[in-house]
Amino acid sequence: MKTIKVLGTGCASCKTTLKLIQEAAQAKGIEVTLEKVEELSEIMQYGVMSTPGVVLDGQVVHAGGIPSKEKIDGWLSGSSNSSGCCGGSTATSKCCS
Repeated sequence: MKTIKVLGTGCASCKTTLKLIQEAAQAKGIEVTLEKVEELSEIMQYGVMSTPGVVLDGQVVHAGGIPSKEKIDGWLSGSSNSSGCCGGSTATSKCCS
């Protein structure tokens, strides 16, 4: 089971990202633990400066903007880049653009 956290303080993009991940997991029949993280101090611990951020099994895989359905499907199928969205770098405002 994958653990996914959506990081964001409650903006529409963060809510949309959460919904898209839920829908994709249901459509694929994949069980996920999905958590919405809204506490700014916790978001900052991941180094995410642009939300929504997505953390998959403890690793930042996305920051800033709503991820595409293809990207979400990749995370769920396990084909996402294991080094994160930035090739292993901390997700910053320049990440994932």
